[in-house]
Amino acid sequence: MKFMKLGSRPDAFYTSNGVRSISSEIRTDLIIQVNETRYLLHKFPLLSKCLKLQRDCSENPDSSQLQMIEFSDFPGGVDAFELCVKFCYGIAVTLSAYNIVAARCAAKYLQMTEDVEKGNLVHKLELFFNSCILNGWKDCIVTLHTTKPFQLWSEEMGITSHCIESLVSKVLSNPLKVSISHSHSNKKGEIEEIHKTKRWWGEDLAELSIDLYWRTMAALKSGKKVPPTLIGDALKIYTSKWLPKISRNFEKGSSLNSESDSSVSNSRMLLESIITLLPIENNAVSCSFLLKLLKAVNILQASGSSKLELARRVALQLDEAKVCDLMIPSASNDSDTIYDLDIFLNILEQFMLQSQTQHTSSQRTLQPADNGDSEFEDGCRPSSSALNGAMIKVAKLVDGYLQEIARDVNVPLSKFIALTEAVPELARLNHDDLYRAIDIYLKSHPELSKRERKDLCRALNCKKLSLEACMHAAQNELLPLRVVVQVLFSEQARAAMANGHVSGLPSNIKALLAAKGTESSPPGSLSTATSTPQPHERWLKSRNASVSSSKMKADADNKSADAASKVKQHCLIPSLPKKTMFSKLWSTNRVENEK
Repeated sequence: MKFMKLGSRPDAFYTSNGVRSISSEIRTDLIIQVNETRYLLHKFPLLSKCLKLQRDCSENPDSSQLQMIEFSDFPGGVDAFELCVKFCYGIAVTLSAYNIVAARCAAKYLQMTEDVEKGNLVHKLELFFNSCILNGWKDCIVTLHTTKPFQLWSEEMGITSHCIESLVSKVLSNPLKVSISHSHSNKKGEIEEIHKTKRWWGEDLAELSIDLYWRTMAALKSGKKVPPTLIGDALKIYTSKWLPKISRNFEKGSSLNSESDSSVSNSRMLLESIITLLPIENNAVSCSFLLKLLKAVNILQASGSSKLELARRVALQLDEAKVCDLMIPSASNDSDTIYDLDIFLNILEQFMLQSQTQHTSSQRTLQPADNGDSEFEDGCRPSSSALNGAMIKVAKLVDGYLQEIARDVNVPLSKFIALTEAVPELARLNHDDLYRAIDIYLKSHPELSKRERKDLCRALNCKKLSLEACMHAAQNELLPLRVVVQVLFSEQARAAMANGHVSGLPSNIKALLAAKGTESSPPGSLSTATSTPQPHERWLKSRNASVSSSKMKADADNKSADAASKVKQHCLIPSLPKKTMFSKLWSTNRVENEK
């Protein structure tokens, strides 16, 4: 930290009965009132350096032996005034980054310029400011920070702008730390250098008020020499310092109460300023940081434009998000839900539009893939080339989000369904997470009608459920009968077509059917993969005795096709009670056998 000493005489000021005086054999002839403090001084040393005092005294030349002047709005108060007075008396004073702004404003107010006397205080302060303060990083930061009480004065004298320019030039002039090539970013030493850079100026600039910080960061961005990631890191440092744990500090419903109006207003202004400073480049800041800002926007009820801008940016990198970051509290008093579902729907819709645009543009540049590449495995799973990795991640993210909001009894069915259907069916390689979310919602909303339960399960694909999920779903009394039937037929058809030949019902499916009250019916007769009315073992023995090995494969293929047709047919009858449905299925098989 640089400093400058002026004068050599010892301090002779003292206080008596609330009045500041100076020890001297010469009688005082000037009284100056600064705010609430009175000074007994001498005209000669003061008027010789202060043009304002000369003019003020000349206006009342013969008022009395003791002439009085009052300064009610003196910049910097008594400390800055006393520093100027001591300079006039030749008393030693020390100037540094902590008091140079106040001293400079006071000297300007008293008009201590070269027009009055050569080597006056204004001139000396300007030399110190230009040669020492602006050349030092820490001095410049401290000086800029102290301009806040003298905003208009500092702007008029150019102190603020010169400090900002100096800070920006110091960051931009260090290419080793701020302009590291991406091709060498894998080197451990240079990665550490980047983090060191962030600590170097990011944490120091975080000491500034938001208006000064905004101007400094805007100037850094306009230089286009600092990597966007470092700009993003600096913004993250500033946000964590000035908006710590904002979701805890401002609870829903209490963010705008009268006791915290000022605090909320300041935080809102700070937040909106940070959002305008975000680099335009994708991935310059993490998705987690963007979502934290979005939470703060909701809690502080910031501007709608800030909310939409963050939603757009989050959508660009939604596949990087975590479920916990997406749980954005609903700050609106009109909403009964715990979390803001509308903003997540907005993010999801924008992500889908962007993905569709990218897919369309890529289709124009790539040759069409071979027909075989677009075929589905097992009739339901697309090939890896047909799916977008980001879309698969987002689909899993949505299912995790659905499981969280499903516990909220105030979540409307329409929005829950909108979220389940917002993701393309092909993006869900597995429907276990979606089934869990639906199951949680059914348990939290027992008042749903049959039609509403059917609508809720509309996006569920039973073919993509694991064996464990199928067993749970088959015994789930909350599911519509149609879904239960689909689960059973899907599991049976999958077992029937395994390895290209028809097999009997797995033991777990038999157990599930028995649990549904069908143990009195012949085992295996629910199968749609074959029209044989006998149990699996009897049918297999008869088939081995009567057909050749070549005909066996053809029959199996034909019966598998029949199975799919019957599964589809039976799944279109959802209105019968479960026992009646199963009985009808048994009777249908028996009629076919008789034929």
